[in-house]
Amino acid sequence: MQYDEASVELVRTALIITLKIAAPILLAGIIVGFIVSLLQSVTSIQDQTLAFVPKIVVMVVAAAVLIPWITQRLVEYAADLLQLGPS
Repeated sequence: MQYDEASVELVRTALIITLKIAAPILLAGIIVGFIVSLLQSVTSIQDQTLAFVPKIVVMVVAAAVLIPWITQRLVEYAADLLQLGPS
């Protein structure tokens, strides 16, 4: 099966941009989850919802703070796509 190299490159670039956008938000959730889990183990509190709420709040705040950066990455990608269009 033959694939067009330009199509494969567009999909690869889209996936990389998606990972770059998602990574900081996921990293914030991982760090907060680790801290909450550490505090739970130190204090012997084993409530599952206690770890869920702070992670969601931090991830939403991180996404809100990163909106300008995310928008810039998406605008750059869209501009690249438009430049590749039919001439």
